[in-house]
Amino acid sequence: MRSLTTKASTPRKRTSLKDLAAYLGLSQTTISFVLNDAPLAKNLTEETRRRVLEAARKFNYRPSYFALNLHKTSSDSVGILVSEHSEGYNTVVMEGIDGFLLKKNFLYFTACHYYKPQLVKEYAELLLNRGAEGLLVLNDNADFDSPLPVVAISGHLERPGLTNVILDHRAAARLAIHHLYDLGHRKIVFMRGHHSIADSAFRWEAMMEVAREFGVQPSPERIIQFAGRGWSPKTGYGPVQRLLSTTRDFTALVAFNDITAIGAIRVLHEAHLKVPQDVSVVGFDDINAAHFHVPSLTTIRQPLKHMGKLAAGILLDRITNPSAPYPSTMLAKPTLIVRESTDRIASSRR
Repeated sequence: MRSLTTKASTPRKRTSLKDLAAYLGLSQTTISFVLNDAPLAKNLTEETRRRVLEAARKFNYRPSYFALNLHKTSSDSVGILVSEHSEGYNTVVMEGIDGFLLKKNFLYFTACHYYKPQLVKEYAELLLNRGAEGLLVLNDNADFDSPLPVVAISGHLERPGLTNVILDHRAAARLAIHHLYDLGHRKIVFMRGHHSIADSAFRWEAMMEVAREFGVQPSPERIIQFAGRGWSPKTGYGPVQRLLSTTRDFTALVAFNDITAIGAIRVLHEAHLKVPQDVSVVGFDDINAAHFHVPSLTTIRQPLKHMGKLAAGILLDRITNPSAPYPSTMLAKPTLIVRESTDRIASSRR
């Protein structure tokens, strides 16, 4: 029998099924039967079973996932592609995904691509090779080919094998603009999202369509751009700072999301403009911090946790029933949450 011992100074590699087979002079299948207590192990002699178990203990053998599931056709795991892990959108969506998968006894692996398209494709293939049975894509388009079922949250690309869970952006735009219009606001600043965020173009188109319906389509100086990538108040701070350097002729602002709204409110505070007395601010998403900010943030609530749970449920249904029909799009409904950051326009600002 071959020795598995090594010199004390040499790091000991993990003992594999192949190593045990060579040491014992048995097949890997035979050893797997014994270690997994498979029914066919009863056909082996007591001596063979004893030798296998003693060798496993002696060399501290720990079977890999694939060794334990040699005869299993599923991995009970999915892959999740995210742009980054930070406060805001992804955090709340992941809460919904995690809770659902935990109840279903599914494991998940996450990979952050940091807005690099090539990494999205590479990680999708990597997760497939690691045994994922399906893929979830957060806040991005699933722009890659995959034999697996794929569900994208806030993705808008249409292709075979893909389901998109998206917000009704037109309904969201109507809630935001109608609310400000009813409060008397006509001079409204609108913030565009960054082109790297899949929702940006669709949300902007919806906002402009609804704004035209209400007769409050903004002039060019009242259109600002979400600065850079990521989920930091800085992305709203810079654009509003530049806005104030050119005009103060506005009474309300619709931010791209809650994080940018918080950055915008900070700039307004530094410019001695009070929220909501001088400027009303509407956010988007209803992240956990929105309720606790001062002033608390009026926002359009995306049901992010529900969207995560819904997407995970669709994915597992498609994994379990691969031949069943599946939706290409699932629409989620927004809700207006009115808090302290919006108010009726002051007579002095009309």
